[in-house]
Amino acid sequence: MDPVAAKYIGAGIAAIGLAGAGIGVGSIFASYLAAAIRNPSAAQAQFGNLIFGFAVTEALGIFSLLIALLLLFAL
Repeated sequence: MDPVAAKYIGAGIAAIGLAGAGIGVGSIFASYLAAAIRNPSAAQAQFGNLIFGFAVTEALGIFSLLIALLLLFAL
């Protein structure tokens, strides 16, 4: 296999992590919204967990993008 083609395939596979991050963020906010509707008094207490989960999920998505860009332009 051509090394350039392998590089593009690897970058495409790494970019799939961005879709995973989008699904993860949607799932986090959907769960928070469902819980807040069921128990509005506890929603404020769970807001910190919401932000932490959002930050970790986005960090993994950005890491995936970084790996894809490194494969495309640095190696």
